[in-house]
Amino acid sequence: MTEPTVRELTSRAEWIGAFPVMRQLRTHLDEAAYLDYLDRMTENGYRLFGLFSDDELVALAGVDVSVNMYYGRHLWVCELITDADHRSEGYGRRLFEHLVEWAEGMGCEKIALSSGVQREEAHRFYEERVAMDRASHVFTRNLDR
Repeated sequence: MTEPTVRELTSRAEWIGAFPVMRQLRTHLDEAAYLDYLDRMTENGYRLFGLFSDDELVALAGVDVSVNMYYGRHLWVCELITDADHRSEGYGRRLFEHLVEWAEGMGCEKIALSSGVQREEAHRFYEERVAMDRASHVFTRNLDR
């Protein structure tokens, strides 16, 4: 078994290969919608990172560097998923540690994310395994189109 490695996924082929893992979190997306979103999001700075163990994608993170008045320059974690067959093996923490180093290199002051209220296991991971603080509630409203 080789040491797990993190790399940025930049090609369409890599994005397609990552879709089964992304789909575990974003269950509402089909592959076409996922690729369409990636095309548009990467134009605005979104980056997709994969953690590989023995050439198998075991964890995935989608991030964006942003600036606002309450966080300053920060890394927003849009997605953080460990493949269901590989949870509790340390891969999520390892990928998060990579994001911390990457964010520091990008001049970020903070890492932030939003997690659905129903995702209690994820909340435990964020608080206990990667030392994040629960900072706020996020409120949403669907808009008529």
